[in-house]
Amino acid sequence: MARTAFLDRIRQSGYLVPAALTGYIWLKGGWPELPGLSCPLRALTGIPCPTCFLTRATCASLRGDWHQALQLHAFGPLVAAALLLWSVQAIRRRRFYPQGLEAWHLVVVVLGLVAYWALRMGLSQGLGMQAFPSG
Repeated sequence: MARTAFLDRIRQSGYLVPAALTGYIWLKGGWPELPGLSCPLRALTGIPCPTCFLTRATCASLRGDWHQALQLHAFGPLVAAALLLWSVQAIRRRRFYPQGLEAWHLVVVVLGLVAYWALRMGLSQGLGMQAFPSG
C-alpha cells in the first residue's frame, strides 16, 4: 500500500521534472564535476554527434555566458530558452507534457540539428577548420 502511494505521489509531481532538469543543468555549468553523460558515438569513433557540446552550451547559456555557449553549439541558447519556458509552463499547468508541442516541431528540431552538424563536419573534415571545440 505504501509503495502504491509513493508511486502515485511521483506521478502527480512529474510536472516538476523540467524545472529539476533545468536546475541541474544550471548547476552543472558552475560545477562541471557533477555527474553527466558523455557522447557514446564520440567516445567510440572520435566523431562528434549532432548534439555534442550541446549540454555545455546549454549550461553556459543558463549562466549567461552567451559567447562560450555559441562557441560550443549554436543551439545552446535555444535549448536553454526552451527548458526555461517548459519549466514555467509545466509548473503553471501542473502537466509534464508541453502545451502546443506537436510531432512536426520535433522533426524540425532534429533536421536543424543534423543540418548544423553536417555544416560543422564539412567545415572541420572538408576544409580543415576548427568547427568543433576541443575537449
